[in-house]
Amino acid sequence: MDIVYIRDLEINTIIGIYDWERQVRQTVSLDIEMASDIRRAAQTDDIQYALNYKAVSKRIIAYVEARDALLVESLAEEIAALVRDEFNVPWLRLRLSKPGALRGARDVGLIIERGDKPA
Repeated sequence: MDIVYIRDLEINTIIGIYDWERQVRQTVSLDIEMASDIRRAAQTDDIQYALNYKAVSKRIIAYVEARDALLVESLAEEIAALVRDEFNVPWLRLRLSKPGALRGARDVGLIIERGDKPA
């Protein structure tokens, strides 16, 4: 199994349960690791056989910017489903955080894994 990844993708969105959070855009940050077999892309040097991380990133950004989520849990599940369904990714690990959401901590968030990890 090979992994294509995106690190520290920052997106501004409405997220949170408190009234003030519903009024301002906050930054969320994500790391995503996606299972992909890169051999055919490497052999042909052709993007059509690769998991296009730019396309994945643009799709996630568009979705998150338009989404108005209450919980990071909901947003993480939705991003995972979107990537798996739209980009045919069998397994992924997603870290989603809200930098500055908790006084005294750099960030808070969660890590999820979805799908079957290829051998």
